[in-house]
Amino acid sequence: MEFRRINGLPPYVLTIINNLKTEARRAGEDVLDFGFGNPDIPSPDIAVEKLAEAARNPRNHRYSLSKGIPKLREAVADLYARNWAVDLDPETEVITTIGAKEGLSHLMWVLLGPGDSAFVPSPSYPIHIYAPLFAGAEVQQIRIGPGEDFFANLVEGWETQWPKPRVLILSFPHNPTTACVDLPWMQQLVDWAREREVILVHDFAYSDTSFDGYKPPSILQVPGAKDVCVELYTLTKSFSMAGWRVGFLVGNAEIVAALAKLKSYLDYGTFQPIQIAATVAMNEASEYPKVVNDIYQSRRDSLIEGLSRIGWEVEPPKGTMFVWAPIPEPYREMGSLEFATLLVREARVATSPGFGFGPGGEGYVRFALLENEQRTQQAMRNIRRALPKLT
Repeated sequence: MEFRRINGLPPYVLTIINNLKTEARRAGEDVLDFGFGNPDIPSPDIAVEKLAEAARNPRNHRYSLSKGIPKLREAVADLYARNWAVDLDPETEVITTIGAKEGLSHLMWVLLGPGDSAFVPSPSYPIHIYAPLFAGAEVQQIRIGPGEDFFANLVEGWETQWPKPRVLILSFPHNPTTACVDLPWMQQLVDWAREREVILVHDFAYSDTSFDGYKPPSILQVPGAKDVCVELYTLTKSFSMAGWRVGFLVGNAEIVAALAKLKSYLDYGTFQPIQIAATVAMNEASEYPKVVNDIYQSRRDSLIEGLSRIGWEVEPPKGTMFVWAPIPEPYREMGSLEFATLLVREARVATSPGFGFGPGGEGYVRFALLENEQRTQQAMRNIRRALPKLT
């Protein structure tokens, strides 16, 4: 049969390594998993308890609101006021999404169509690349990562590429490269976008996942940002509520209203007990993101120190739950997929090959901070044995 939109999709890269991991585990092997960024830290107890309570109330079993219940939207507005001193109107500048991927994908439907284009960093989280393509638009990739000046590359792309982009998709701290920026950099970007009438879509997935005193800025902290910017915020990493699928689009009221109109035809929102529990999490477990972050920082330190001891030098990330590691020189010619496959088969260590994040990711593998410190050190011993060319 012939299908639309999916025929040109490559295999989802995380699935390739995940299948190798599954095969090894079925054979009785213990695979140390740094691959798919699926948080393993429990969600806040208070949210779980509220979910169970709300689910027992039959009134919550009915359809909910596609834009999110009012108290949930008020909770995220309060969170933005506390964390970034950003003022949001919960009625017009906040909408609930069924996770950030759903929100971004449907947002592209109202912002882009055939004949339009979007700028996306290269490498990027896959949905950032494919969401504009699903909307029928072209994607022009802008280099980001170690040794790259992303803003200079953006300016060059604007001057040399056609069609001019209607949308720029960003995410800082950046997955997979872990690149971080400060508020003056955001100001420069917003000024650039306002002058060119480009819509900025900032995926703020790692808003609370940062280390060594670094605090990621919200793009909405920039004066005038709401003229051209929207931001995706999610409870996935901050509150370790990945499977709950609770996200938000906040910012420019016209764009929020456009997404709300589309979603009114597509869904009735997340199961209402989840929305109620998410409201409680933000209001009554506001310190939980720090608990989660401290765990990730300890794992990051253990991984970076372990890699260094075996002769694999990697820059410690200031944000995200990942480590973006250049393939060691003696193995670089293999390419990222072959190298990641080697790690699974010979070291029983799963990582994500860089090429799966776009052509700019080749030459790297991504470690997700999913294993505790003891298992991380076991992974380092396995890698040392599997990579004898490391010095």
